[in-house]
Amino acid sequence: MIPALALSRTFQRFFESEKAGGVVLLACTVIAIALANSAAGAGYAAFLHTKVAGLTVEHWVNDGLMAIFFLFVGLELERELYVGELSNVRTALLPTFAAMGGIAVPVALHMSLNAGTPTQGGAGIAMATDIAFALGVLALLGSRAPASLKVFLTALAVMDDLGAVIAIAIFYSHGLAWGWLAAALATFALLVVLNRLRVMKLWPYLLGGVLMWFCMLKSGVHATIAGVMLAFAIPFSARAEDEASPSHRLEHFLHRPVAFFVLPVFALANAGIVIGAGWSDALWSPNGTGILAGLVLGKPLGIVLATFLAVWLGVSELPGDLRWRHVIGAGLLGGIGFTMSIFIANLAFPGQADLVNSSKTAILVASLGAGALGFSWLRFARAP
Repeated sequence: MIPALALSRTFQRFFESEKAGGVVLLACTVIAIALANSAAGAGYAAFLHTKVAGLTVEHWVNDGLMAIFFLFVGLELERELYVGELSNVRTALLPTFAAMGGIAVPVALHMSLNAGTPTQGGAGIAMATDIAFALGVLALLGSRAPASLKVFLTALAVMDDLGAVIAIAIFYSHGLAWGWLAAALATFALLVVLNRLRVMKLWPYLLGGVLMWFCMLKSGVHATIAGVMLAFAIPFSARAEDEASPSHRLEHFLHRPVAFFVLPVFALANAGIVIGAGWSDALWSPNGTGILAGLVLGKPLGIVLATFLAVWLGVSELPGDLRWRHVIGAGLLGGIGFTMSIFIANLAFPGQADLVNSSKTAILVASLGAGALGFSWLRFARAP
């Protein structure tokens, strides 16, 4: 049996940042919705579409600021692969199986309703779990959420994000400019060489990351992918988890800016859902139903079934203090897809404001429902 997990100092700091960040993110979401539906709504929309240095404010947030979020996601994934839940093959297989199930079933549900229609591009919207909101719900549960559940849900969400990153790179990039893409890859290769030479200063990697971001922006591949690539180019050392490597230092530095600035600004720029007269009708369109079903039903079904399969096949097992009721709760919380789901909705339906707005409405309703169901299950379920 895999023993109960103890939380490292790095993970504890991460958990506290995500927990508090979830509260700020929720507040900014409410503010954005209130602004969009107030007398200031037109001015709010006009500001987001104001051009600054060739890009709108909205694009600077979604293509620029979110690259920092993706850099943080990449650093999280790197840490998990080296010293975290994903560092041991046997323990890594459990959240990996869970993430694969939590991606495949929602995509299949959406495609079953939208295949061959103009909205089939929304299949990726229900793929990923919002770490900040999911861990925020766990924090409300106190001791009812064992350490293994926190780590399992975090590793699952990180793997979800990796799947979303791959989907963005493959399915949501358009009109490739091969010269710019080659320049981005060459910059990445140079940074990898610096890594191999054990250059431990951060500034060469950050300068190279800015150049790689610009080349990606011009290439047609979504610029935020540069953030993930940069994360894996920055040196990591497992010998002194809290201090030694540039990767650890940067991840530690980015905890608070991402939780308290990047994601709240993203919410302010993207969560301004205009609630019109027919908003509820849009929820029951094929696209809206696919998003609702994917997040509320598909995520828990895929996560629980895939986890059961991993245990049944004997490739992994539940940690000592993790029970099946916890896995079901994690599956329900996996349906909180807020940040990445909104991000993919913007990419799936470019220039289609009504469709993006209705997708965001479905995401918000589904995420609220998933959060309430997950909290209630973990709070009141008494199954062994």
